[in-house]
Amino acid sequence: MLRLLLILSLLLPFFSTAQSAQVAIIIDDIGYRKSDAQALYLPGDISYAILPHTPYGKRLALQAKAQNNEVILHIPMEAKNGKKLGPGALTSTMNEEGIRQSLTNAFLEVPFALGINNHMGSKLTELYQPMAWTMQFLNERNLMFIDSMTTSASQAEKIAINFGVPSLHRHIFLDNKLEYSYIQSQFKQLIRDAKREHKVVAIAHPHPETIAALIKLLPLLEQNQIQLVPISALLSNKAIAQNQRLSTED
Repeated sequence: MLRLLLILSLLLPFFSTAQSAQVAIIIDDIGYRKSDAQALYLPGDISYAILPHTPYGKRLALQAKAQNNEVILHIPMEAKNGKKLGPGALTSTMNEEGIRQSLTNAFLEVPFALGINNHMGSKLTELYQPMAWTMQFLNERNLMFIDSMTTSASQAEKIAINFGVPSLHRHIFLDNKLEYSYIQSQFKQLIRDAKREHKVVAIAHPHPETIAALIKLLPLLEQNQIQLVPISALLSNKAIAQNQRLSTED
């Protein structure tokens, strides 16, 4: 019996590793279209990013919360291409008071949101000062930040970490092209990334083509022993891993 227990204890780490791959999928851009509600019928622990001050944003955020799905705010941030940002946007011309007031107004509408990720933002996320003001706001309220990585030169996640804000970044976009073959290819890449990296964040959008594709593709996660988790679960695991690393360094 003792020998059996010893063998099991030696094998347990291998079983744990096989089961440790986790994926969080965020559906962005929720709020402008009534049809965005289709995204809320996706199975499992999908997370939803709600655009502030949009016609259907608050209603769909409440519905997601009622389903026990996690909700964050999808805050528009200034882009290099000068595209129209929509309400609640943060820009490089705003001072600290303006950024804090805009974020406050967004959270007044969806007070149960767990944090934010950026909508666009290829210009703003490269700039230290507006990101520092943003992260100070989030830190004061124990909120998270997910960097959508709309530019490879983004400083946002690094600044978030410096301000003590729980933070992750997007690894892969699933639906830059609204074709099933493309979304399927990206989803298979997501599976490969999850097996290699163990903790991966994917972003998609509430397009009918995306929703139809994900309904077919989501079962592949379980088939590959990958767990679909809410975004906060990856942050919890990241904090645990960091604490473990620090304890071994002491």
